[in-house]
Order: sequence, then structure tokens, then C-alpha cells
Amino acid sequence: MAEPKGLKKPVKLKSDLATMLGETELPRTEITKKLWDYIKAKKLQTKTPNGAPENAGKYIVADATLLSVFKNTNSTSKSGKLTNLTDMKEGDTIDMMQMAAVVGANIES
Repeated sequence: MAEPKGLKKPVKLKSDLATMLGETELPRTEITKKLWDYIKAKKLQTKTPNGAPENAGKYIVADATLLSVFKNTNSTSKSGKLTNLTDMKEGDTIDMMQMAAVVGANIES
């Protein structure tokens, strides 16, 4: 059987994400799925930046658990877009398109 590659290859999680997900290694696809499962279960989506949670929309509201993971994110994408969430506070939001940066910042390279 072939070894998993790319997004399906397990990666080592940094401590905050590992604590949140209860795993030390997961493929990126599973990390993203588990984060979304948590967000949806806790109804942490909103339609407006820094809006109140309403369980729908493209913005994710940081609760205390997500905040510990989001605050590890300070990266620049290949296209040059900066994602710096180090100063976030509970109740602040991120755009769902920033989730890839969050996942990337919370795995060991």
C-alpha cells in the first residue's frame, strides 16, 4: 500500500492545536475537517466581520479554544498576503479563507 502524500500525509501538530483536537498527528485534510466540525458545533460563524455568532456566514468567531490556535498564526502566503492573528481577542473574527494559514501555522515544519 502506498504511503500517503500531499494533503493526506500526516503532519505533527503544535501543542495548542494538538490539545484542541486530541491528536498529535493528522493529515491537513483531517485538521481542517475537525476545525470546521468544532466551529459548526459551537455555532461560531457570522455573516459580518466581528459580528455576533449566528451559525452561518464566512467569518469565524474566535472563542477561547480557537483563540489559542489562531494566535499562533503569523505568516505570509505565496502570493504575499500577510495573515497576522497574534493580537486577536476572544470574539474577534477571521475570514474562512484564512483557515489554510491557521492550519499551516499550527503544524511542525
